[in-house]
Amino acid sequence: MRGHGRKRLAAIIPAIVALSIAGCVDERIVYRDRDVVGELPPNHGNFVGMSDTEATLTVCGNCHIGFQGEWEQTAHADAWATLQGSGHALEMCEACHTVNELGNVAVQAGGWTTTGDERYHNVQCESCHGPGLAHIQNPNDTNIPLAPLAVGLDMTMGCGECHRGAHHPFVDEWEQSRHANVVTAAADRAECQACHTGEGALAAWGIRADYLEKEDVAQPGNHLAITCGVCHDPHDATNEGQLRFPVSVPNEEQNLCMKCHHKRGTPDLASQGRGPHSPEGPLLLGYGGWWPPNMQFPDTLSTDTARIQATHGSEVNPQLCAGCHVNRIEVTDQLTGDFVFQSVGHLFEAIPCLDSNGVPVPGGNCSPTERTYQTCTGAGCHGSEAVARSLQQVATDRINELAEVLNGLLAQVPATEFNANDGLYTTAEGALFNYQLAADFPASAVHNPFLMEALLRASIRQVRDDYGLAVSSSVSLDRQLGIH
Repeated sequence: MRGHGRKRLAAIIPAIVALSIAGCVDERIVYRDRDVVGELPPNHGNFVGMSDTEATLTVCGNCHIGFQGEWEQTAHADAWATLQGSGHALEMCEACHTVNELGNVAVQAGGWTTTGDERYHNVQCESCHGPGLAHIQNPNDTNIPLAPLAVGLDMTMGCGECHRGAHHPFVDEWEQSRHANVVTAAADRAECQACHTGEGALAAWGIRADYLEKEDVAQPGNHLAITCGVCHDPHDATNEGQLRFPVSVPNEEQNLCMKCHHKRGTPDLASQGRGPHSPEGPLLLGYGGWWPPNMQFPDTLSTDTARIQATHGSEVNPQLCAGCHVNRIEVTDQLTGDFVFQSVGHLFEAIPCLDSNGVPVPGGNCSPTERTYQTCTGAGCHGSEAVARSLQQVATDRINELAEVLNGLLAQVPATEFNANDGLYTTAEGALFNYQLAADFPASAVHNPFLMEALLRASIRQVRDDYGLAVSSSVSLDRQLGIH
């Protein structure tokens, strides 16, 4: 039972004492209402901000203690101090470092925008969830402000209202990436939704949090893309960048990127007749593909005979996928040296093409000399861009050569050896899987050139021996790449 102020409390105390003296075992807990909001400034727009600016305690955090504690560990909790200490704090920057109508469902200005009150410093709960006054006044009502998960440059809410622009174009780049696209043919299939929809990924990862679009995506045909809030946890800073899972763990079940980028990296009877789908994780870690019986140590780089490891999947590149695919690149004017743009790696392309100003663009339809290889040197794998470019070309040429030879041999194998319904995995089917790794995923030559060369060489030998076919003497089946 909730009391209502000191007068109610004074009236109840004698009753409690009387019941206690009478030996009654009933207990009544009496609460004293506490004003956690305080006096709001005029034109607040129903934003409440902090109740204690010195302790950085949000009004919301008085009840939502767990979220308050998590938020305090994030960069959002220091957003105002970060801006003021940056050396280039401008008034135009303040809206993205405070609580106001940006980033949430509010359509009217409020918070810092209309008051300039310090209680709205930092990116607080309401920055994403919207004005909280109505919820505080009646917490039992269905007025809980929910944060949106959808983002986009044409929206008036969400992460994109702040995480955009020349200095931090996270949403600008994400919107041009494949993560922003919902492939309807896959998204409408229940078995594919865990990786092809934002809501499916969250559900697969056991994340049950509510968000603005949750009821909408429950309807057929309505799907979220892999948005910011899918990969980043708005509340938890346990992992760098507030990622929901780490990117430095060499395990496909625990690594954020590999939780999706590991499907059909190795063949199995359950998917017989279907080639690789998103095999990057197993390739990078060194155990992808079909391993023919003749592929044994010393084809490996270590005593681990079940793994062929290359630099990109080793401790030299501790962030693994993200070490190559998520890197900052600052673009300056070649004549003046003035700042032009800072890419934040959210195109997720390791060696993106560049436009005439040197700004990374999506698509990948350009020559190696029109690409930037800065990520290769930034990740620590290669000493210079020229070296990285040369290594890519050498590895790709070798993999393409072996793939062409293997494809020619498979064309001579009887069609009966390719039966997706017989419950058997033949040499021809395994070799075809490896060919598809090379031909359908050209980046396999970069993810792990040592493994790909070994898989193709071993597949050629196995097909040759099992089906009595001849291999042109002009093709070397000796190791050409690295020392494996």
